[in-house]
Amino acid sequence: MKIVKIAGLTAALALGVAACGGTEPASPEPSAAAPASSGPKFAGQTLTVWRLGDTNPPSQAYMDDLIAEFKTATGAEVNLEWIPWPQVNDKFTAAAAGGAGPDVTEIGNDQVPLWQSQEALEPVTALASSGEQAQIPKNLLGLETIDGEVYALPWGAGTRAVLYRKDWFEDLGIAVPKTWDEVVAAAKKIQAEKGKDVDGFAFNGGSDANHLLGALAWSEGGEYAVKENGKWVGKLSDPTFKAGFETYTGLVTSGLSGKSRLTQNTVDIRTRFANNKVGMYLTASWDIPGIETDSKGKVKADQLAFFPLPAKSGGEAPAFFGGNDIAVWGNAKNKELATEFVKLATSKQWADRYAKDGGLLPVYPDTLASLASDPVQAPFAAAFAKAKSFPADPNWTEVGETKAVLQNAARSVIEGKASADEALAAANKELEDILNQ
Repeated sequence: MKIVKIAGLTAALALGVAACGGTEPASPEPSAAAPASSGPKFAGQTLTVWRLGDTNPPSQAYMDDLIAEFKTATGAEVNLEWIPWPQVNDKFTAAAAGGAGPDVTEIGNDQVPLWQSQEALEPVTALASSGEQAQIPKNLLGLETIDGEVYALPWGAGTRAVLYRKDWFEDLGIAVPKTWDEVVAAAKKIQAEKGKDVDGFAFNGGSDANHLLGALAWSEGGEYAVKENGKWVGKLSDPTFKAGFETYTGLVTSGLSGKSRLTQNTVDIRTRFANNKVGMYLTASWDIPGIETDSKGKVKADQLAFFPLPAKSGGEAPAFFGGNDIAVWGNAKNKELATEFVKLATSKQWADRYAKDGGLLPVYPDTLASLASDPVQAPFAAAFAKAKSFPADPNWTEVGETKAVLQNAARSVIEGKASADEALAAANKELEDILNQ
């Protein structure tokens, strides 16, 4: 997942957004996680490491300190390259085809299945199950684990929560919802006061619709598909998935979101939100700069806040686990040395600092739990604690975006063309055909 980087007050709100302002952290003491026996062995060697996006002072300081400790521990030099986001796909494609590539690379977690299918990533399974890295929850390795092998390790994460008009809630005397019924009641009150053309809680039926649908389905215990005997078996017809699907379509059929906007995605919703046409929607803090721009400064960050999406069955709904991983490239010249770099970078000390310096969520449970008392971070931390991912298959994008399998199923139900059972049965077959092609 591409992580957008912004500055100032918005960065304080952002998860998945780099904290570009503030005081840079002091260089840490040498980590106990650094390899102890590999010093002279790698002296004089050079490792090429790719970081994605444009550099900024905190990120550069982090890499400088990490590389210095790595050199102390191994004797090896590091050639660090920053790859701007528009160039990432081309650079990865060329490297996978046998061109000049890295030994270690940062990689979006949702890109791991694609590049694993191109044999561009080296398994790091042993590393994932030993030492400090074994503390990283297994639910964060969903996209990284393919046919029993782990191909990347989580480095820092971003997730989603419900963005709402705090000023509207205060004016209308609405308490922050803690249950799904309270979400519905808040949405109806917003519509009653602000007009029926306002989406109390916006339905997302566009390219990124599965972030909302997935959260609602996972909260009921549903899954999109599981792998059995080497083949994907769709689970869309299971009662648990159906329950979440009906909550999702119910946003429109119960009138909380307009029927004329069945294909809107997060960008479309953000624009309406900025123009006082949405009370709540599922997103992340990287939307805030766009809202301020789209509203021409009329809607500002201090009028907004987040809360975790409640599950209809109780508690917080799981959120999609988005974020950045670190991986050993398949054509690494020295895979042992590359693995040592990944081991150091994902040790608790360095992974925690990567998240902090980048404005991301930490992947280690105790550090994540410490955010519960932070009013800005707490909604995201609560959602992320139960985070899940879509099926780890390179064809998932075709299911979720290109063919819009679930979006089409939802529209057919909302428009009265099919029952939920009929729509999900058809979608299940299409999902299996695509994932198993």
